[in-house]
This record gives sequence, structure tokens and C-alpha cells, in this order.
Amino acid sequence: MNDTTDIPVIAIDGPSGSGKGMVTHALARGLGFHILDSGALYRLIGLAAIKSGTDPADEPALARLGLEMDVRFEPTDDAEEPLRVFLEGEDVTVRIRTDEAGVYASRIAPLPQVRESIRILQHSFRCAPGLVADGRDMGTDVFVGAPLKIYLTASVEARAERRYNQLKDKDIGVSLAALSQSIAERDERDMNRAVAPLRPADDAIVIDSTSISREEVLERAFALVQEHLGLTVTRDATT
Repeated sequence: MNDTTDIPVIAIDGPSGSGKGMVTHALARGLGFHILDSGALYRLIGLAAIKSGTDPADEPALARLGLEMDVRFEPTDDAEEPLRVFLEGEDVTVRIRTDEAGVYASRIAPLPQVRESIRILQHSFRCAPGLVADGRDMGTDVFVGAPLKIYLTASVEARAERRYNQLKDKDIGVSLAALSQSIAERDERDMNRAVAPLRPADDAIVIDSTSISREEVLERAFALVQEHLGLTVTRDATT
């Protein structure tokens, strides 16, 4: 097995709707790094289970799906949906972004066998020149030695409104009240689960995006990359 420990990883953690995808996309494009959307992997297992007829309660079978999935992430020029996600060559970006898929992902994420298979897949994305990893436990569990860990957060209300607008633009019907409740419940599950609960790593830098603009969030992230990695993000590659 090739040693990848010297390949830098930027860990971007936080709850749903906090801006992780936007920051991950901007940093990866500006640095020429690879991208890992960790949360999508759990959603993809659920989708793969449906497509293959796998019992969603069959943990060993779900774990096998995690090891066998052919997953690819491609950057886009859409700030609201910065990545296209492919499963077995099929574009499933919209299908995995539904609230139902997010709830499914949150429920299977604590399963030990599923997490182990996903961990193997996650580490396979660590390739030169570097990786920007977006998730909920990148800095606390998966890439604990990452030289830069950023924890993005925002109020439930702000995150629900962002997700509502995102889904509405893609003609996915959902109510703002239902989204707010779902996000709050998901936060509760993720923060209190026994395995790798959602929380900032001890050495993570927290950015609260509730009351600041997208540009301000990016400026803070760019400055942190310069400070911790000595690298300059190419600004024109992030627009």
C-alpha cells in the first residue's frame, strides 16, 4: 500500500447547510486539490441499496456496497451545487440531495461495519497534490492528522432557508418548516450519536456563517490555508 501520510488534507466539518460544499469546492479548485464529499458516500449507499434491492437493515450487505461502489465527484460552476456526484457512471446529484436521503444517511452513519467500509473508501481519495475532505467527522475521526481543520456552522434557521432555496430552484418540493425540523432533529442525532459524534475537533478553527456573506467565509478560509499550509488559493479559479 502506498504511503499517503505526507499528502496534505484540509478537513471541512460541520452540520448540513453550513456552507461546507461551497468552501470545499472553492479551496479544491483554487489549490488544484482533490475533493471528497464524505456525506454523499452514506447517501450513495442508501441509493445503491435501493437500486440493488439490498435490505436497508442488512448491515454487512450495506458495508459490502460501500466497498464496491464506483463513486466519482466532478466540480461544477454552480455555487449552490458545487459538485456533481456519479454512482456507477450515473449522475445522481439531485437524487442524493433530497431531505429523505439525508435522513437515511444520518441513520446508517453510526453502523460500525458501514463506517469501516466507508473509511477505506474515504482514504482512497487522499491523492497528490492534496485533498479537501467535506463531512461531519473528517477532523475528529477520519483524518485526525490533517494540518488544517475548519468547522463551519450556522443557525438552524439560516441553514434551513439555504436548503429550501436550493431545493426549490431544483423543483424539489419541500416546506421550510419541515426542513427546519428535519435539520434540528438531524443535528440532535449527529451530535449525540455514540460513534464519531458531530463536533469541532480540538484543533479546528470554527467559522459561523449565520451572519456573514459567502465572500467573507471564503476570505477567512483562504487566509487559514495560507497560515497553516503556506499555500495561496488562486482566487480567479473559485469564481
